[in-house]
Amino acid sequence: MPTNSQGTANARDPLSPPVPRRRFVEALLGGGFLATAVAFLYPVLHYLVPPKASDLGSDAVVAGRVSELKPNSGKIFRFGNRPGLLIRTSGGEYRAMSATCTHLSCTVQYRDDLRQVWCACHNGKYDLNGRNISGPPPRPLEDFEVQVRGDEIFARRRREA
Repeated sequence: MPTNSQGTANARDPLSPPVPRRRFVEALLGGGFLATAVAFLYPVLHYLVPPKASDLGSDAVVAGRVSELKPNSGKIFRFGNRPGLLIRTSGGEYRAMSATCTHLSCTVQYRDDLRQVWCACHNGKYDLNGRNISGPPPRPLEDFEVQVRGDEIFARRRREA
């Protein structure tokens, strides 16, 4: 390539490459590098700053009817967009809790033969108060308040004081 006395390309020479093409290639490579950096950093930042937990919906739902549950039985009900578990103990007392296992979010169920709440995914067990007693679950189940009004059984999130 012809150069002038200072060692730079001669702009008037028809054989020298045009400057706009070089800038286009540099912008293309820089944009590709930037896109790669964003594609790498976005999941890392999304992991470090998790999204806000979704709300369960309303504070109280009708979990079932008195006539639906016999003593020592349980029933799954919907609490917003998550499952809940309503249990009638052998003494006739009602208990309600989240039916989402704290280990891997599997749905738990009431086992009347064991008189425990059981997660089939990894054999996690909870007592009737939702406390984890064996298996891999790291935390107890969320406990709900139970109110019986007429024939309807209401489950309500506990208010934290």
